[in-house]
Amino acid sequence: MEGYAAVVLAGGAGRRLGGVDKSRLPVGGRPMREHVLDAVADARPRILVGPGPAPAGVLAAREEPPGSGPVPATAAGLALLGPEVAEVALLAVDLPLLTAAAVTALRVRLAVGDCDGVCYRDDRGRRQQLCGVWRVAALRAAFDRLRHERGPELAGASMRALLAGRTIAEIDPTGDGPPPWFDCDTAEDVRRAQGWSA
Repeated sequence: MEGYAAVVLAGGAGRRLGGVDKSRLPVGGRPMREHVLDAVADARPRILVGPGPAPAGVLAAREEPPGSGPVPATAAGLALLGPEVAEVALLAVDLPLLTAAAVTALRVRLAVGDCDGVCYRDDRGRRQQLCGVWRVAALRAAFDRLRHERGPELAGASMRALLAGRTIAEIDPTGDGPPPWFDCDTAEDVRRAQGWSA
């Protein structure tokens, strides 16, 4: 496999966590965003989309308008990728159990060549679109279609609408470790992640 980039979306309002910046909430003694960025330590570039500043070695971007959702945030991250980048990990910032091995498993499946992107499937059978790896050309085509359908304003658009018509593969985690797709939306989620990280 050749190189890849990573875009980490960190602009959520954290409403179910009392409005805190959950990217900085500690799990296992470290902020969640550090866990996610470490899982893609070999990506070039790594881009953090959300309130700054970004850690050293990570590019910063901001969706417009701020807090307008994952679709504008994804667009802001893609805007920083050069034409040579063919593959990008697209990740929510609240995935503290994500590992480099889990990202590699997504990339290995994408390398088969029969899909536009690969995501993890959770224990309820739901596709976790912000825990996946995508072909950059497919994402750019998806944005072209979405803008053609609704105009240049992307605020409020759903990831489902963006990815409609894309060929997406789903995989399940392997091994006995904690689920890499587990996202921390509530205080109880953070406590569960803490337990896995202990």
